[in-house]
Amino acid sequence: MKAIRMIDVSIVTGAVLGFGGVLLAYLGNPANSGICVSCFMENIAGALQLHDNVRMSYLRPELMGFVLGSFLIAFGTGRFRVRGGSSPVLRFFVGFFIIVGCAVFIGCPIKMFLRLAAGDLTAVAATLGLIFGIWVGVRYIKEGFALGGVKEVPKIQGFLMPLLALVLLVFLFVHPSFIRLGQKGPAALHAPLLVSLFAGLVIGALAQRSGLCVTGAIRNFILAREKTLLNGLLTAFFVAVVFSLLLGQFNLGMNAQPASHLSHGWTFLAMAMVGLGSVLIDGCPFRQLIKAGQGDVDAGMASLGMLMGGALVFLWFLGSTSAGPTFQGKVGVLTGLIFSVAAAIAFRKRARRSP
Repeated sequence: MKAIRMIDVSIVTGAVLGFGGVLLAYLGNPANSGICVSCFMENIAGALQLHDNVRMSYLRPELMGFVLGSFLIAFGTGRFRVRGGSSPVLRFFVGFFIIVGCAVFIGCPIKMFLRLAAGDLTAVAATLGLIFGIWVGVRYIKEGFALGGVKEVPKIQGFLMPLLALVLLVFLFVHPSFIRLGQKGPAALHAPLLVSLFAGLVIGALAQRSGLCVTGAIRNFILAREKTLLNGLLTAFFVAVVFSLLLGQFNLGMNAQPASHLSHGWTFLAMAMVGLGSVLIDGCPFRQLIKAGQGDVDAGMASLGMLMGGALVFLWFLGSTSAGPTFQGKVGVLTGLIFSVAAAIAFRKRARRSP
C-alpha cells in the first residue's frame, strides 16, 4: 500500500511539473523554458550582479519556490533533517560543472524534456547523452562508488538555504538598488510573479514528498529496474506533450527551435557530463534544490556551486548560442567530464578499501 501511495505521489508530481512547465511558458516565461533550473540560476546570478549580462538578470521566483515549498512540507511533516559532511567541496565543484554542461546544451534536464515535449528534436541528442552519463555513473556505483556517509550537523545549517531563498524572494518584491532586473531579452520574459511563485511552492512541496528527480528516475531504473520515479518522469513528459499541443506550443523539428543549436555531438557530451555528475551527487539540479530545502547541507553546497556556475558561464563565455558551443564551453565540458570521472574513480577505490 505504501508503494502504491509513493507511485501515486510521483505521478501527481510529474503531472503538475509537466503542466506547470508548459503553462509558465504560455504565461510569459521563455519558450520551452517554463522551468529550467540552470537558466534560472544564470538569471539569479545576474540579478545579484555576479555576471554582467543584464539580459539574463532576473530573480526567478520558481527556484525560491522549490526550496521554500520543500522546506515547508518537510518541516511541517517532521521530515526536515539537517545532515551533511559527505564531500561537500567536491559536490560544490560538481554542481558548478553540471551548470556548465547545461549551458552548453542550453537547458537543464527538466528543460530537456520540456523541449522534447514541445517537438524540439535537438533535445534527442541531449536525452541520449544524459542517459549515457547516468549509465556510466551506475557502473561506478556497482563497483563501489560512494562519497561517504552523512552525519547530523548543527541545525542552523539546514535553515541557511531556505533563508537565502526567502531573502531573494523579498528582494524580488522590494527591489533594492543592488538587485538588477533586466528589461530586455530573456530576463524580461516571465510569467506573473505570484503565479510563478505558487507553481514553485506546489512543485517543491510535491517533489519533496515524492523524491522526483530526472536523473534519479533513470538511475533507479538502470540500477534496479525500479519504476516509481520513472513513472512520475514519464507522466511529466506526456502531460507536457498534451498541453504543448493544446496551447499551440508544439513545433516538431530541429531548425529554428528557441534556445537551441545543431551541434549534437557537444550536446551529447555536455548532457553526459550532467548525467554522470548528477549520479555522483545523488540528484539533478532540480533535486539539489529540493534536498537543500529539506535540510541537506551537502545539497546546499551543490546548489551554491550551481549558482557560481550560473555566474561564470557568462563571465567566461561557457554557454552556447544558436551558432553552437564556444571554444571555452567545449573546454569546460571536457574538463567537467575528466573531473567527474576522476572523482568517480577516486571514491570507488576508497569504497573498496573500506572495511
